[in-house]
Amino acid sequence: MEGPLKELGRLEKLVSDSSWKGKTPSINDSLDSLLHSLREVKDRLQVGTATDETLTILSKTVETRKKEIDDRQKEVYNALAKMGKALDKKFHTPLPTYSPLFFSPEANAALERTIALHFLRTGQFNTAETFIEESSVDIDDDTRRQFKKLHEIVTALREQDIGPALQWAERNREFLHNRSSPLEFLLHRSRYLRFLTSNDARGQYAAIAYAQDHFPPFYGQHESEIRQLMGCLLYMPIWRLIASPYANLASPSLHLDLEPMFAKEYCASLGMSRQVPLRVVGDIGGGGALARIEKGRKVMRERKSEWSHSEELPIEIPLPPENRYHSIFACPVSKEQSTDQNPPMMMGCGHVITKDSLQKLSKPGGRVKCPYCPVESQLSSALRVHF
Repeated sequence: MEGPLKELGRLEKLVSDSSWKGKTPSINDSLDSLLHSLREVKDRLQVGTATDETLTILSKTVETRKKEIDDRQKEVYNALAKMGKALDKKFHTPLPTYSPLFFSPEANAALERTIALHFLRTGQFNTAETFIEESSVDIDDDTRRQFKKLHEIVTALREQDIGPALQWAERNREFLHNRSSPLEFLLHRSRYLRFLTSNDARGQYAAIAYAQDHFPPFYGQHESEIRQLMGCLLYMPIWRLIASPYANLASPSLHLDLEPMFAKEYCASLGMSRQVPLRVVGDIGGGGALARIEKGRKVMRERKSEWSHSEELPIEIPLPPENRYHSIFACPVSKEQSTDQNPPMMMGCGHVITKDSLQKLSKPGGRVKCPYCPVESQLSSALRVHF
């Protein structure tokens, strides 16, 4: 990617006025200079001091500025052409073309809303407002305020201020409890450790007082962790803690991990996914899925075979654990992937097959004989399994 990235950097320099260091002035500078000349001539015409020579000079100025802008545009066009050639050399297989996917008004509206929410969720509020205004997508004011609040709290966490995040966690304690989320405890743990590892001579006393005030409600769920937090008091100052059995409590990741965890819980409270949808699409598609699918289609065309299942991929796409959202169970009987309509079912013997296979194996009276062992069970006793 060195070639395309190099040309892209050159192109960015060309279109950025502040970074342009060449002999040709930037387009903005040329236009500003031309506008200044026009204003001067206009003022002279109004007071009656303009002469034929003034208009001749203005004509030459216009031609000069036009030439400067043309030269600047040639530089941009040349950089674009070089970048295209560099991309062609790097990527031998052309990008596939598909029929338009967003051709209906409803689909376009959904896509525009997704883009607007992406800008809001990632803190690009000026870009979001411009996009919302130009696309006329409907994003209510409450949603905008919610994402601005998220950005403010995450920024505070990044600056080691957990106060706003703690306030939100306390207000939403019931929601976090229903999700079995440890966020509130981890926020208290972060503040406790910051007291403990501070350079203040009274830091240990402040940490003990903080633990006495805030840890008791969490003792039932986090007993072992609280014992470790109190045990590390024996290994102070910080340089002793790093060499102790509690060295993991000195890791900066304990504080840095709070940002993504808080964002996940905050978005869950709004009924949104834990990850940014467009970013996931870019990571999966741009990270190799599109190239693998196109290669699979090419091989299938060469072998004169067709893609038989419209809702399934013909090849396996490797995904990191954080991007696995659906069941990966394949029925050992039918060899088909499980779906929401055909989920995995566990029989009384403990073996698991899909619902369709289970129903096909059932006998009169609702009896089912396991295809892998001689145990019989009732169809009604089979349990759905979630992977």
